[in-house]
Amino acid sequence: MTGFYFEWSFLPKLAQGLLLTVEITAACIAFGFVLGVLLALGRVYGGRLVSVPCGIYIHFFRGTPLLTQLFIVYFGLPNWGIHLSAFLSGVLALGLNTAAYQAEYFRGAIQAVKRGQMMAARSLGLSRIQAIRHVILPQAFRIVIPSWSNELILMLKYSSIVYSIALLDLMGMGKRIAARNFNYFEVFVVVALFYLVLVLGLSQSLRWLERRVRVPGLGAPGLR
Repeated sequence: MTGFYFEWSFLPKLAQGLLLTVEITAACIAFGFVLGVLLALGRVYGGRLVSVPCGIYIHFFRGTPLLTQLFIVYFGLPNWGIHLSAFLSGVLALGLNTAAYQAEYFRGAIQAVKRGQMMAARSLGLSRIQAIRHVILPQAFRIVIPSWSNELILMLKYSSIVYSIALLDLMGMGKRIAARNFNYFEVFVVVALFYLVLVLGLSQSLRWLERRVRVPGLGAPGLR
């Protein structure tokens, strides 16, 4: 039986891949956050002409494999004359996917805000848009933190599929190093540890954020 052996000179390369993983995750989560909020508002406050297309979008991206969506963007769009870099394709595919999940989290949080809040805001002279912006959404964002935190952590891990379109993120760099040196076990154990450290760091940071902004009696219990 051979012992565990890892050539530590590979760490700088893995660190480069880690940086790309963080960049992709941050970009797709930010894109998905904005689109997800709009989709949620469309489903809750939009009429049938708005809520139905939003619902179709959400069901499509939640009901089809993420890898398929990535391949549609990277390999399929060029057939329609749309050529994106591997990085933009990864961010777009992951962003469109996470937007569908975030939309459902935001929708649930918006609906968790008591209806009387909207009535009270309108009675004070706020328009519907002002009430949503200044009264409903600030409360919904606090309520949604536990479930949204799970989505952020999941997207960090799901971002590893971008190696399939030749992006050298943490997984892609690990695969390249392992293939060149034939030490797959050791390399991927280290890659897994990188992901574990990232996830633990994010979990602790998000728990701190939840405690920081939580209003007693508002929303669901915190992360377990």
